[in-house]
Formats: sequence, C-alpha cells, structure tokens
Amino acid sequence: MMKRIIVSLLLLVSTSSVTNRMAVAAELSQYAANKAMKANQLAQEDKLSQAIETLKTADVSRGYDKAYFSRMLGVFYWQNEQIKPAINALEQAVASGELKDDQGWLTERMLADLLLMNQQFKQALPHYYQLSKNIPQTQNASELWLRISQVHYQIEQWQKTLNAIAEYDKYKQPDAVTPLSVKLGAQLQLERWEEAIPTLKKLINLEPERSNWWLQLVNLELRTGKKKDALSSLGLAQLQKIELSDADLRLLAQLYAHNGIPERAGLVLEQLKDAQTNVDLITERAFYWQRAKEWDKAIDTWALAAKFDGKYHWNIAQILMQQARYDDALSELDNVKEKGKQAQVALARTKALYKLNQLEPALIEAKKANNIEPSDEAKSWIKYLTQLRKAKDNQTS
Repeated sequence: MMKRIIVSLLLLVSTSSVTNRMAVAAELSQYAANKAMKANQLAQEDKLSQAIETLKTADVSRGYDKAYFSRMLGVFYWQNEQIKPAINALEQAVASGELKDDQGWLTERMLADLLLMNQQFKQALPHYYQLSKNIPQTQNASELWLRISQVHYQIEQWQKTLNAIAEYDKYKQPDAVTPLSVKLGAQLQLERWEEAIPTLKKLINLEPERSNWWLQLVNLELRTGKKKDALSSLGLAQLQKIELSDADLRLLAQLYAHNGIPERAGLVLEQLKDAQTNVDLITERAFYWQRAKEWDKAIDTWALAAKFDGKYHWNIAQILMQQARYDDALSELDNVKEKGKQAQVALARTKALYKLNQLEPALIEAKKANNIEPSDEAKSWIKYLTQLRKAKDNQTS
C-alpha cells in the first residue's frame, strides 16, 4: 500500500516537473534549455532511453544547469524503472543546493520517496525531516508527517513513530485507516494498552467489518481489566455478524458468566460446532444452566455429558435432590457407579428415602454409608432415624 501511495505521488511530481520546465527555461543557459526541451519531447514520446542519453551527453558546466539536468534525469530514470540511477541523480540535484523554493523542495521529496520505495529507510529519514522544516503552502504537510511515521515504523522506532503521528494529528485530518494503523502498531509494540483502546475504536468505526480490530479491542480490554467492556465489545461484534471462531465464542460465554449472565453463556456455547460432542463444552454449559437456575436444561445437559462419561450421573442426582424430585433422584443414584462416591450415594439415598417417609430403608442406607466411610453425618442420620423408628414403634404399640 505504501508503494502505491509513493508511486502516485511521484507521478504527480514528475508530471508537474515536466510540464513546468518551460517556465524555468529562462534560468537555464540557452544550450541547456534547448537540450532540456529536446529531452522533454523525447520523454513525452515515451522515448525515455533517448531522453536520458540526451541529458547525459550534454556538455553543461553551470551549477544550475547541472542540478536541473540531474533532476530531470531522476524523473526519467524513475519513469524508466531504473530506481538506483534515479536516486543517484536526485541526490546530486539536492546536494548541489542550486534548486530553490518549491522546485528544491519537490526534488528532495521525490528523492526521499524513492529511497523509501527502495527500502532505504534510514537514508530517507534525514530528507523527510529536512522537508518538514519548511513545507510550502502548496504541499500536504499532514501527508509528509504520515510518511515520516511510516518510515520510523518500518525500522521499528516505535516512540519516534508516535511522535511523528502526533505531528500529523496537529493538522486535524479526518480519521483514516493508514495513520490509525501505524499508531496502533506502535502503541502495541510499546505495550501502551490503554492508549491503544481508543485507537482501535476509531478503526472499528472506519472498518466495522474487520474482525481483527474487534478481537484486538477485546484482548486489550481484558489486559486492562475491563471485563464488562470486553463483553460489550465481543457481544457487539457478534451482533455485527463478525465471524467469530469457537475460541472467541467460548470466551464470550465465559465473559457472560463472569458478568453474571450465565443463561446467555449457555446459549452461546450451544452455537459451537462441537457443542453436542465435546464433553468439556457440555459440562461447562451444564454449569452455566445450573448457575442460571435453569434446572431442566441443566439436567438435560448433564444427561448428555453422562452419555460420554457415567460420572456425571452424580451431578444429575444432586439437582434432582435439590429440586425435591426424590423418586427421580433415587433412580439416578442407581447409575452412579464410582467406588469413591458410594458413601455419598448412600447418604443421598438416605435423605431421599427419609423425605419419602421410608424410614427403614433410609436407616439401612445410613448404616451402609457409615460402613463404607464412617462420618459424623452418617452417624447423625443413624441416630436420628433410629429414634424416629422407636418413636413410631411406641406409637403403634
């Protein structure tokens, strides 16, 4: 993109230099003016090699004549796609000091841009800074400072990049992608996360369809602890139909959950392509439904997880117990087979049977729990149920 901009500028400069030669012919010697007119005519006829040869073989001695010919050669070499000779010719023209005012400024600008096009960044910079000291009113000062910032960016001088962008900003140009992108890149390299956030928001306003701007914004908001802002940005990106990866959607779900909206988290996870087959995604979704107190959805989701791993029957049983669905809970507890959970299963069955007023089976389960793994809870149930049974026996005797 930078090369395209430079080429456009050089076309503008070279065209103006050719069409205005007759205006400055009076400053040339008569011999030089005739040669310049001949070379110009050949160039207009696309005979660039002949135009170049005409100037190279001309016998000129005056300083201004030499500088002017060097400038013309620079233009012709560039038009003939001979970049290095063009640079050498323009360097001679600039170094002579013979070209003044706008003519001299444009010549040095052309040299700086050609050096940049040829990736001679460090050589281009001094010329750009020299140009910045006295910018003609006819020239675009903001564009020059943008170019300076781009050169600093190319050689990874991040603070100087931002300094040049600050000069560019003084000209109050409308927001544009190129300067904002350069600014953002330097801010990120310097880890200035807070400063980069408003830059990204401006880029999003200009290119709302670009997913990388949205995702970078979310990343920076997370880095700076702005989780609510990150949720808003990622949620808005989804509403804007930005294509989000499964990892992005999972992050969105986690942000919804972190910000107290677990039901939205569950809905987002349902959109993932592996939502029905990835156990981690299924169990994460089940937890969100539980937090949202969507009990039926939580049970259904744990049931799906249990098809892949039987240990999740325990999660279903716990919800059923919590919801006082004791008959269903007892059936589900039959599916919990892990040895390490048998004491807990027996205690859960104890409670369910007690709630169903089945005291004798409940006492049997309490004793079973205590035999597997003695605990205060099991002993309390045994004591309590034994007392209830005695009281009931006394009532019936």
